[in-house]
Amino acid sequence: MSEFIQRFCIDSTHPSLAGHFPGNPIVPGVVILDHVRTVLMEWRPWCAIRSLSQAKFLKPLLPGTVFTVKLIQTSSSHIKFECDSADEKLVVGTFTIERMHE
Repeated sequence: MSEFIQRFCIDSTHPSLAGHFPGNPIVPGVVILDHVRTVLMEWRPWCAIRSLSQAKFLKPLLPGTVFTVKLIQTSSSHIKFECDSADEKLVVGTFTIERMHE
């Protein structure tokens, strides 16, 4: 198994936050998943995502919070991801991938 880790912080000025619980914003799940996808494409640029096999949002991510995206290749067609902040799991899931034709 190999893995890849990268850190992020979604700034409080991110445009998705304006309508996502005004006065008490949280980072939308789709924004977190987009960051996970970006990290995956940096790490495995040859892969195509076929599906998001599983995703569980365990705790909200607040704007301005540093979080870590950890990718773990568990098989040739599956990559597990974990998003953590301050040793707390925020999101876990699995992508099904395949190699793109070159």
